[in-house]
This record gives sequence, structure tokens and C-alpha cells, in this order.
Amino acid sequence: MKSNILLSITVCVSFFLFLGCANTSEKEEKKLRHVVLFKFNNDANEEDITRIEQAFAALPAKIPEIMEFEWGIDNSEEGLHQGFSHSFLVTFKSEEDRAIYLPHHDHLAFVEILQPFLDDVLVIDYWTN
Repeated sequence: MKSNILLSITVCVSFFLFLGCANTSEKEEKKLRHVVLFKFNNDANEEDITRIEQAFAALPAKIPEIMEFEWGIDNSEEGLHQGFSHSFLVTFKSEEDRAIYLPHHDHLAFVEILQPFLDDVLVIDYWTN
């Protein structure tokens, strides 16, 4: 009888510890994603685009609020890109970090490099689930 009670208590405690850990890790794993898609104008040549790629990729070293950064060039076979060729994913821990990033002088300097070659931009921000 004592072993059944002890086993039941152990199972219950383990279950509640698991739930507590799952909820904690779920909160810790939430990230704010800032998705940026570029469509370049006809004035943008390969050299200009490479300079823009490098300038954007340099921002994480300059802006500590950037938690993660990755980028790539469209290679979808669906043909639905609508002229957007470059995708950048900037990740933040909080909306406050994003609020520091957006007006940051290094981000604004990057926008100055980008602007003459940009035909269109699409930006979507979301919290990961």
C-alpha cells in the first residue's frame, strides 16, 4: 500500500514538474521575428546588391539587440515571388529590442545604402508559436 502511494506521489510530482518546465521553456522560446523582403529596381546591379547584402549582414555585430539573423535569395520553383528576390529574418527577444533596432543609427545608415536600389519592400513581424 505504501509503495502504491509513493508511486502515485512520484508520478504526480513528475507530471507537475514536467508541466512547469514545459510552460517555462515555451515562454523562453518565444521570439519576435522581423521578416524583410526586398525587390530591387532596375538600377541595382550585382555589385550594388552584394554591397546591400553585406551591409545588412553586418548589422548584428553593430546592434546587440539583434538576437539572430539569417538571409537568403529566392529559389522557389513556384514563381510566386512577385519580384521579391531577397529575404532577411531578424530575430529579437522583445518588442523593446525591436524598438531600439528600428531607429538605430546603424540600421538607418543601412537604409540609406539600400534606398536608391529598392523598388519595393515587404515587412512582417510576428511572435513565434
